[in-house]
Amino acid sequence: MATGHTDPHRRDRILAATLDLIAEEGVAGVSHRKIAARAQVPLGSMTYHFTGIDDVLLEAFTRYSDHVVTLFEQHLSAATTPDQAREAVTDLIHTLSEGPRRDLILTQELYTLAARHGPYRALCQRWMRRSRDLLEHHFPPPTARRLDAFIEGLTLHRALDDDPPDRNLTREAVLRLTTLP
Repeated sequence: MATGHTDPHRRDRILAATLDLIAEEGVAGVSHRKIAARAQVPLGSMTYHFTGIDDVLLEAFTRYSDHVVTLFEQHLSAATTPDQAREAVTDLIHTLSEGPRRDLILTQELYTLAARHGPYRALCQRWMRRSRDLLEHHFPPPTARRLDAFIEGLTLHRALDDDPPDRNLTREAVLRLTTLP
C-alpha cells in the first residue's frame, strides 16, 4: 500500500469507500477496518485522517449531501422563468428517483442517523437550507419549503413504487404546489 506522501487522494478514497460500505451494509455494518480494506489504505490511515468513526461518517455524509445539492444546482441553474423552474423541479425529481439505488439508501441512512444524533440532524438542516435557497431563486420561501418536502417525498415514493407515477403527474403536482395562494 502507498504511503501518505505518495498518496494525496487517500482521504478521498476513505470517504468514497465509507459511502460505498454504507450503501452496501448500512451504517451499522461500517467499521474502520472495513473502510480501510475497501479504500486499500493501512488501518492507521483512519486515525491519522479522522478522530473516530463518527468523524468519518459525518464527513462522508457531508460529501454526499454536497453531491445532492449539486444536482439541485444543475437542474435549477438554467431556469429563467417560473415554467422553466417547474420543469427543472420535475426533471430533478425524476433524476433523483430513477438514479442509483445507492443514493436512496444513503439518504435514508443519513435520515435515520439524523433522527437520533444532533450532528447529523444539523447536517440535514444545512442540506435542506441549501436546497431551499436554490428553490427560492425561483419561488417564494413558503413555496420553496413545500417543494423541498415534496421533492424528498415523491423521490422516495417513485424509487420504491413498482409502478411509479409518470412525469405528467409529477409536472401537474409541481404546478399545483407552485400556484397555491
